[in-house]
Amino acid sequence: MNLIRLVLTCPLLAVSLLAASGARAGDARYLGLLNRAHDSVVALEVAPAGSDAFVVRPIEVLPGGGGSGVVRLGDQGCRFDLRMTFGNGRRAVYHAVDVCRGDTLAIQPLPRSRTPATVAGR
Repeated sequence: MNLIRLVLTCPLLAVSLLAASGARAGDARYLGLLNRAHDSVVALEVAPAGSDAFVVRPIEVLPGGGGSGVVRLGDQGCRFDLRMTFGNGRRAVYHAVDVCRGDTLAIQPLPRSRTPATVAGR
């Protein structure tokens, strides 16, 4: 009797797991930020990759040299552009960050140049 119950229950369990995983496709995307730059990140804007439709995302100040936090990026897609403003006024843009490939972005120190930095996604 236990074998019959197991055989009948397994397909139901598999169907419910597949339905649950399909529902997660529209879930919000989150990204961990690890600030390895020298200056604090004081502001963050997020856009779908390549769209230039940046939206401000509230964050706690991420201190330079190892500060970390988590930010909500969006509800759909895997790739996002992130524009960061540092405490010294400089900006950097990380293009096409793929949150489906990883859940943490290590923010690198900016080059010495005073122009805004553009960084490829990971």
